[in-house]
Amino acid sequence: MNIFREIIAGGYEQVMLCHDPAAGLKAIVVLHDTRRGPALGGCRMRSYASEEEALQDAMRLARGMTFKNAAYRLPYGGGKAVVWQEEAPSRMIAAEQDGKADSRNRLFQALGRKIESLGGRYITGLDLGTTIQDMDAIRMQTAHVTDTTGSLMATDDFTAEMTAYGVYKGMRAAVKRRRNLPTLYDLKVLVQGLGKVGKRLCRYLYEDGARILVSDLNSKAEAEAIRLYGARRVRADRVYSTACDIFAPCAAGGILDDRTIPKLQCSIVAGAANNQLRMERHGLMLQERNILYAPDFIINAGGIIITAGELQGGGREELLRSVDAVGETLLEVLELAANSALPTSEAALRLAEARLSEL
Repeated sequence: MNIFREIIAGGYEQVMLCHDPAAGLKAIVVLHDTRRGPALGGCRMRSYASEEEALQDAMRLARGMTFKNAAYRLPYGGGKAVVWQEEAPSRMIAAEQDGKADSRNRLFQALGRKIESLGGRYITGLDLGTTIQDMDAIRMQTAHVTDTTGSLMATDDFTAEMTAYGVYKGMRAAVKRRRNLPTLYDLKVLVQGLGKVGKRLCRYLYEDGARILVSDLNSKAEAEAIRLYGARRVRADRVYSTACDIFAPCAAGGILDDRTIPKLQCSIVAGAANNQLRMERHGLMLQERNILYAPDFIINAGGIIITAGELQGGGREELLRSVDAVGETLLEVLELAANSALPTSEAALRLAEARLSEL
C-alpha cells in the first residue's frame, strides 16, 4: 500500500499513527475532511490481520463519515479512530490476571492524550468494540469525546437504538419506492448480524409485521430473535442465496462483491453495516441485477444524527424526530439515481459532495 498515494487520491487531511508503549497503545486516527467542522466519528477496537488492514479500515470509515455528515448537513467533518487489539497478546493475558480494567483504562487515556493533541479537530465516540467506560477514560485526557457516562448517547444504548430506527425508516422508504407499499407487513427480511443494532432492528421489523430471518455467529443471539420475534434461522453459508424481499447486512463491511452479489435473491439491500460494497463498482453490479441498494452511509446515519444533535444541545424528543430524516434523504438519493441513471451508491456520493460544496 502506497500510503501517500492513498492519502492524496482520497483527499485525506491527516493520518496519525499513535503509539504509547507504557499503555500498550497502537492506534490510527484519520481525519478525512474538516471543511464543515471538526471531524466526528467513533473509535473502534478490534484485531486486524495486518497494519495495512487496520489503516485501510480507518481510512474508509473516516471517508464514509465525511459523506454521512455532509449528506445530513451536520456541522462536522469525517474522522475515525481504530485501536489495534492484537490476538491474545501477552500483555492482555497478564492484564486479565492482574487488573484488566485498569490496563484498558490506561490504554484509552493514552488515546485521549493523542486526540487532545489534535486541538479539537477530531471528536470521537462509541463504535465497534468500545464501551462507555472507554469513552470515560478518554474524557480524563480530553473534552473531545461523546458517549460518556451521563450523556443521552450512553443511556440504554440510545445510539444503537437510533441507528436501528434509521435503518428501519430507510427500509420503509426503499419499499415505498420499489414496491409502492406503505409498510413492511408480510415482507421477508433477512438480518445478517445481531449485534446492538441488528437485534434492535428486528424489533422494529416485528412491530411492522415483517417476516424475519436471522443469521449470526452467536447462536444465543439467534435463539433470542427466534424466541422474541418468531424469526427463522439461516445458516451463514446460505445467507446470500436465501430468498427474501430485503437483505439487511448489519455485521461486517465489504460483503457485497463479485462472489456474493450474483447469489443474492432479494430486491432490496438495506442494512446498518458500514462500507458494505467491497469496491465502488459493486454498486453498479447491484443496479445491473435490478437490486435497489440503500447506500450504507445514508441509511445507517441515525446514530451520528443524534450524536451531532446532542453536541448542539438538542433534547431527547427533538433528537428522536431528527432521525426521520433518514427515510427522507434516502428518497432524495433514489430520485437522483433514477433521474440520472446512476447506481444509488454513486447518487449518494454526488448528493454528499454537493452538500460539501455548499460551504
